[in-house]
Amino acid sequence: MTEDKLLIWKLKRANSDALQQIYKKYKSSLLKLAVVLLNDTAAAEDIVQDVFLNFARLSPAIKHLGNLKGYLSVAVVNQVRNHIRDCKRKNTTTLDDSNEVVSKLQRPEQWAILSEQLKLLSRTMAQLPYEQREVISLYMQGDITFREIAKLQQVNISTVQGRYRYGIEKLRKLLNSEVKK
Repeated sequence: MTEDKLLIWKLKRANSDALQQIYKKYKSSLLKLAVVLLNDTAAAEDIVQDVFLNFARLSPAIKHLGNLKGYLSVAVVNQVRNHIRDCKRKNTTTLDDSNEVVSKLQRPEQWAILSEQLKLLSRTMAQLPYEQREVISLYMQGDITFREIAKLQQVNISTVQGRYRYGIEKLRKLLNSEVKK
């Protein structure tokens, strides 16, 4: 946490190395979060890039930031929500109808992200309702508490805990049936 505060301090003073360090530190986990929520690697990459661009642009105005990873994870979730809403408006494929899309770019970090286990998890997570998927992803990948997720989703904490519990149960069932195949 102290390292993050130092990086933010440097970033506010126009140190470009600080942004690069933040990007290197968090891009992989944020990309995984976006891929799991969208099941679309290309869109996930765009969303993570947008989040970092917005973060860099708004960094001088940031006053107090407790958990940098949590802040960036919430920003990714908000961008994903905007993307889903925009897709619905444009009458494009929804998450329920979409197939997994793999980016044409073959960078080393993509190979790690698109491992067999992540593909399986991504396909399985896509079968969950979005609210459950979001809670599980934020809690496990974003290190965000149930209380913070409840505030973000504008529901009470027991609803978030229920979404998490039901989502995990369904994931277990789906993954166990996948393993038996």
